[in-house]
Amino acid sequence: MFDTSLLAFLSAMLILTLAPGADTFLVIRNTLKGGQKQGCTTSLGVCSGLFVHASLSAFGISLILMHSATVFSTVKILGALYLIWLGLKSLKSATKPSEKIKDLTFSEGKLQKKSFYKAFQEGFLSNVLNPKTAVFYMAFLPQFIQPDDSVLLKSFFLAGLHFIMALIWLCMVAHGLHRVGHCLRKPAFTRWMEGISGGILVGFGIRLGLVKGLG
Repeated sequence: MFDTSLLAFLSAMLILTLAPGADTFLVIRNTLKGGQKQGCTTSLGVCSGLFVHASLSAFGISLILMHSATVFSTVKILGALYLIWLGLKSLKSATKPSEKIKDLTFSEGKLQKKSFYKAFQEGFLSNVLNPKTAVFYMAFLPQFIQPDDSVLLKSFFLAGLHFIMALIWLCMVAHGLHRVGHCLRKPAFTRWMEGISGGILVGFGIRLGLVKGLG
């Protein structure tokens, strides 16, 4: 018999996945700067962070975030500072002269220069350092875990479903941007996009920093 609770979980994860957030804009930024490979690598980092949140939820560590204002604030501030730092890097790039932007960005050979580790790390840290995601997993996943289930295995199974869904979506975003990359990869447009994406990431960082609780 089909598990209707699983359908409910997938529906909720689909809504969460499609809602644009800091992770999505980070993928967009890295795709425009480094191409499809870099965007998909960033996506892999973002989605891999979900297993960290699933582990924290399974071991009950996220309860500390829910009930300790100090720990929640510490993780929140770290996440906010990281997003702001990424945003400021983009804003700095947006102020470079057009010639430098062209030289540094749009030679096809140079698009792939950011290492796999660097792109993965940016996505991974962006996701892991968001305490609201950890708290969401802690509050949401237990609803789909039965008393006779292995909490860790079921948490990883559910996170795996979310991982697949989110990775497909974010890689589709990266692929779509790559397809029209020849139109987007012009110095003037890139400067504009760097400024916009940088401002958005800074905005997400500030918003995360201003979060006072779980509501």
